[in-house]
Amino acid sequence: MSYTVRVKEEISSHDCTKSELIAELSGYIRNNGVIKNEKIVMTTENKMIVKRLKDSFQVLYNREIKSKIISNVNFSKRELYQIIIENEPNNVLQNLGLFDQNNHYIETVPNYIVGANEEIRAYLRGTFLAIGSINDPKTSRYHMELLVLHPKEAVFIQKLLNIFELNAKILNREKGYMIYIKEAEKISDFLKIIGATKAVLYFEDVRIYRDQKNKTNRLNNMEQANMDKVIQTATNQLEEIKIIEENDGVMLLDEKVKEVLEYRKKYPETSLKELAEIISIETGKTISKSGLNHRLRKIKELADSFKKMKAKENSQK
Repeated sequence: MSYTVRVKEEISSHDCTKSELIAELSGYIRNNGVIKNEKIVMTTENKMIVKRLKDSFQVLYNREIKSKIISNVNFSKRELYQIIIENEPNNVLQNLGLFDQNNHYIETVPNYIVGANEEIRAYLRGTFLAIGSINDPKTSRYHMELLVLHPKEAVFIQKLLNIFELNAKILNREKGYMIYIKEAEKISDFLKIIGATKAVLYFEDVRIYRDQKNKTNRLNNMEQANMDKVIQTATNQLEEIKIIEENDGVMLLDEKVKEVLEYRKKYPETSLKELAEIISIETGKTISKSGLNHRLRKIKELADSFKKMKAKENSQK
């Protein structure tokens, strides 16, 4: 079962007042209802949504509605259910804010449908049941989307989402308008808004695990990068010492620098901080990391002078 299905099945059992049910049905039918020939036709692959629709119509209009299984042209293995409202559908559409008193379609949702905070949540819940999808947080990216056919409805839904500061955005797609949320924290907030409590707990558990794993990986990468830097620095210093020794240049260094030279050879893989601590302990003479670095620069300068002399000699041959 996909995460989207799990979310939809959970919110399909959400307890609602009648005004919330009206808002939820309004959002659902606007975005997954075909109105023609005195009928309202809705389709879904989810049995729980079918039950939700039947229960809602029973509570609001005291009528039973029937559903049937039809061919699924999307080649999905899941069965496709069709729900048809035939008995006085215009009265239903007026009550849900889709038709005016003259039975003309209302493009913009009336204020009374989403007049209160809980009704806004219900409208968004119905919309998600109709056209929503959300990635499992275990996947590589966080993503929630609603694919809306009509531009005014897309803008309206975006405004509702952003009442809750969800930073929802719209993209124009070939088959409509995609309203989407990318931020993990905002997606979690959206799930709370539509009443998907269990889905939120799962989402947060996975998100915390992923964040901790990413943090650990970053620390490991930093540690490895630091280790690589230490090894490269020590390798360069040993190469410089080798050049000095090959040119009998050790005698040109003062005693403190000679001491550092011998300790670098003795401890070739230590960092400067560790090498300074070792020298301080073994000699009984404290040396700071900056003091050690100063002496190592003397070694580098002498090695560089030998390399320049060698290069000059080669150019004169």
